[in-house]
Amino acid sequence: MSLREKLLRVAPEAWEDEFVRIRPMATRDDLIYAGDGCRLTDEQREFVNPVWFSLGRAYLAPEDHDPCLIENERREPIGFLCFTAWADAYSWSYFLDVRQQGRGYGKRAAQLALRLLRLADPDMPVKLAVEAANTRAQGLYRSLGFRQLPERDGDDLIFCMEENPDG
Repeated sequence: MSLREKLLRVAPEAWEDEFVRIRPMATRDDLIYAGDGCRLTDEQREFVNPVWFSLGRAYLAPEDHDPCLIENERREPIGFLCFTAWADAYSWSYFLDVRQQGRGYGKRAAQLALRLLRLADPDMPVKLAVEAANTRAQGLYRSLGFRQLPERDGDDLIFCMEENPDG
């Protein structure tokens, strides 16, 4: 069963908490927001692949990628997230709009993404790749319980959470 199929089996109420909601992209407006409306700082653009790269991968291999929007408690889009299946783990990449940063949404979205992947397949490790210079993302991943692995993905560091913290 593909990652997308597994995520579709997760109950709709699990896709949100009191502050954020992740939802699969479904409309042209969602695509436009993800590709053009979600703004990043210049520093962030140095650390992440362009949104269109993630969207292109999702289009070319939909079974292994699930592009989603991140919304705030008012159901307004505040970022973009793409779940991804690696050969040996699940992952995600996400972008939080610069106008929404510093409000706790980024950590909440990461916690929610982790919960969704755990519900989709509790036995699959979750690995996240991050630029070595992106110390903010590394700190976030550590605060969520990820540990750095000795392996690398090109120049990127790899962080992993192998065990389900919820049991």
